[in-house]
Amino acid sequence: MEDQAGTTTIQLHDYAIQVGQPWQALKRLIAAGAYSQVLALVDEHTAQYCLPLLHEHLTGQALQVILIPAGEQHKHIGTCTHIWQQMMDAGTDRRALLLNLGGGVIGDMGGFCAATFKRGLDFIQVPTTLLSQVDASVGGKLGIDFGALKNGIGVFQNPRGVFIEPAFLQTLPDRELRSGFAEVIKHALIADATQWDALKKVTNLREVDWPSLLAPSLRIKQAIVEADPHERGLRKALNFGHTIGHAVEGTALHTSNPLLHGEAIAVGMIAEAYLSFKLLGLPQSQYQAIKDYLTQLYEPQALKASDYKAYVQLMKQDKKNEGSRILFSLINPIGQAVINVEVEEPVIVEALNEVA
Repeated sequence: MEDQAGTTTIQLHDYAIQVGQPWQALKRLIAAGAYSQVLALVDEHTAQYCLPLLHEHLTGQALQVILIPAGEQHKHIGTCTHIWQQMMDAGTDRRALLLNLGGGVIGDMGGFCAATFKRGLDFIQVPTTLLSQVDASVGGKLGIDFGALKNGIGVFQNPRGVFIEPAFLQTLPDRELRSGFAEVIKHALIADATQWDALKKVTNLREVDWPSLLAPSLRIKQAIVEADPHERGLRKALNFGHTIGHAVEGTALHTSNPLLHGEAIAVGMIAEAYLSFKLLGLPQSQYQAIKDYLTQLYEPQALKASDYKAYVQLMKQDKKNEGSRILFSLINPIGQAVINVEVEEPVIVEALNEVA
């Protein structure tokens, strides 16, 4: 639904996503909740660059701020223990509200902590990175990493609302913008060939009109999530690029050269587009267009054969699998996803060799 100039409201089953100029709607929701306490979860980056804007727009609202370190490496049970302890020390009860101000790590972990503290309290997502705005803001998937297994522990729980301020994107370094853009690309590849044709013309992410790209991308994910809220079928389409991408990301996380999520997913989309070509008949011209664009934008390094065994082991732990079968979400043609495609290890290795 289009609202006043520059704003869009996307209504899901039990909450809404406000894109652009979200502050009045956020204040109304907080006031309507009559909460006993409002807490804000931030990391050191969002505390510096985003929290002042939140304070400015929530004038008069007392906020109990919880600060955690930034980065995927802190998305584990130890950080949750710190958050829960801060909530306990603040006297937080089940009538409180947790406001998650940050990227995907803050949203995933903050939501998980809210959903489990005293068996659950309300939370709101205010995503500040492109990745969290187009990906984590829809669907209620919350969790933390368990060793190298991404999001290995978690729950499904929807927020009370999602409030997207595109101005936050101006605070991001180029690398973070590229990371988030990978999910925008993925949404088009699995569901909207026309949008893909528009996206592949984008070469400078600093010159993008983000609100015009955020809304279509969010609507793609909205349609998929509402059709399959608990990832039993169609929702698996959103994992295109992620079976290999998560394995690459999880392995790199424990090295001196960790990858951002979107960088790893770009690698995964190249490899899984190859699998789509090899196994499903994705036209070679479409596969090549995907590979060329992602290679130009993300400049991925060739994967090390010495890591392949670790990648495959992580793929075997993927939550989409059934038994010992490694299942992929692929595409054919662009704009149409095909889920539950079993792929044997030698073909996976072929796909890994296609990167860079």
